[in-house]
Amino acid sequence: MLRALIFDFDGLLVDTETVLIDAWVQMHAEDGLPCDRAVLHAIVGHTDVVYDYWSAYGPEVSRATLEERYRATARTLTLAAPPLPGTLALLNAARDAGLRIGLASNSTHAHVEGHLEHRNMRGYFDTIACRDDVTVGKPEPEVYLAALRGLGVEAATALAFEDSVPGHVAAHRAGLCVVVIPNPSTIHCEFVHAALKLDSMADTSLAALISRFFPGSPDR
Repeated sequence: MLRALIFDFDGLLVDTETVLIDAWVQMHAEDGLPCDRAVLHAIVGHTDVVYDYWSAYGPEVSRATLEERYRATARTLTLAAPPLPGTLALLNAARDAGLRIGLASNSTHAHVEGHLEHRNMRGYFDTIACRDDVTVGKPEPEVYLAALRGLGVEAATALAFEDSVPGHVAAHRAGLCVVVIPNPSTIHCEFVHAALKLDSMADTSLAALISRFFPGSPDR
């Protein structure tokens, strides 16, 4: 029987990743300089890629000044980003059905909970597990295992929702069935452990998910 839903945050509930690219593009446009969105789409979210994001400005322009301006621009755009389509409908349906709701993120509590509070979404979640709660982040399963413990449920009774390759691997390694909803930066990726892949959370419903993955569950 389905007892819980566990969600990633960045790029799944709120697209906090594409706005990082939007900020970069906006700055280049303001300064009349060329840039290629595809380059950042390919590397956003990766920490092992060395790339000069400001090469169009030339070496004489202070990178520190550009980074400060970029952070301010990105923060403004991020705070303005709404929950992605279908997010609130699924959260409300899960809450109305009496399901436990968790969040498992590779970001920090300060980042995740700050954005949830800003959008009046914190109250949906019974537990929030973040990178600062565990020894190793995704793709290792620790953050999902922490979320399961916080919810008091077994992996076999929960569904995970992810938008990234490391995230869906982590959920799979924790024993969860994974629904993948890529964002614009991950749409090109291969998700080998996805039990279901959707274009948007608005393309499904709690009833459809229960029918597909937990057909023995009673009507809620």
